[in-house]
Amino acid sequence: MSYINWNLSGPEFSSCNCNYGCPCQFNALPTYGNCEAAVSMKIRKGLFGDTDLSGLKWACTFIWPGPIHEGNGRCQAFIDENANEKQREALLTILSGEETAPGSTIFQVFSGTITEMLEPQFVPIELSIDIENRQAKTVIPGILEAVGEPILNPITQDPHRVRVTLPNGFEYTEAEYGSGSIKATGDMKLETVSKHAHFCELNMTQNGVIH
Repeated sequence: MSYINWNLSGPEFSSCNCNYGCPCQFNALPTYGNCEAAVSMKIRKGLFGDTDLSGLKWACTFIWPGPIHEGNGRCQAFIDENANEKQREALLTILSGEETAPGSTIFQVFSGTITEMLEPQFVPIELSIDIENRQAKTVIPGILEAVGEPILNPITQDPHRVRVTLPNGFEYTEAEYGSGSIKATGDMKLETVSKHAHFCELNMTQNGVIH
């Protein structure tokens, strides 16, 4: 089957309610039995057909009542208010897993686990991501604030560095791991403090992650 040609590349910040490391990254069950997450990306370079997506930002919040693979999830997408109509449609198509080879990207995989897709919001998104230093902040005024920082040694308080490689990953091939906190007060309520976070480069097309 052929798909519309698209590509996205740029830094991503993701945080969830699991303990540092997130068992999902190792094909294990979530720390507390359920999954809640906030994910955001700044598109350094992107294209959907002939629609340029470069410079735009997006974020999503997710809630699953159990492990992700068991489904029944809820999701809400937030698209950069600066995106025009074609760019909005293009990003929502990618994020919903459409025009993508089955099982090839995190968006396509997650799409099969979502039961309720809330109305997307077109909003101002403040986003900074420093992968090397494990620092990030996502702010959607009045809706979401997610902060990422290094894991600290409990004795010395020095930054602790963890890097994980997934050669066949459907999200990233390498990520820095850290600590994340989420406060979401919109249609989907989330609150975590000092839980898992990762910082990585997304680099993918309609056929999957570029390895």
